[in-house]
Amino acid sequence: MSGMALTIGELAERSGVAHSALRFYEDRGLITSERTSGNQRRYAASTLRRVAFVRTAQRVGLSLEEIGEALAQLPDGRTPTKSDWHRLSRQWRPRLDEQIRRIELLRDKLDGCIGCGCLSMRSCSLMNPDDRLADRGPGAVLLEP
Repeated sequence: MSGMALTIGELAERSGVAHSALRFYEDRGLITSERTSGNQRRYAASTLRRVAFVRTAQRVGLSLEEIGEALAQLPDGRTPTKSDWHRLSRQWRPRLDEQIRRIELLRDKLDGCIGCGCLSMRSCSLMNPDDRLADRGPGAVLLEP
């Protein structure tokens, strides 16, 4: 490992990410470490940038699977650059636009629901969206003989 090596505690402190999350990220292949002769994890300082990439991508609503796919596009598992982020963000834009559209639709339905306040399992478009079986009555209608 070239450059400064960080312990998991140092990486957690500097990144603001819990030890358990860092171990989870490593298990998912989002970050990597090397082991010392005492089997302790050591992370390259560049791992801080990868963790920042993961956290930022999570904040905009991307799944860890999507983030892993993006990081896998980078040669030799290197740290994402500004150019990488720009390219990847363009790829994610349609997915994020769809997410925004769904959230706006939910917000608009919620506005109407606040006036009603019923939260009926039978008719509420938030609690029971697109219920095609509602006209057959309440209950487990799919279990009927």
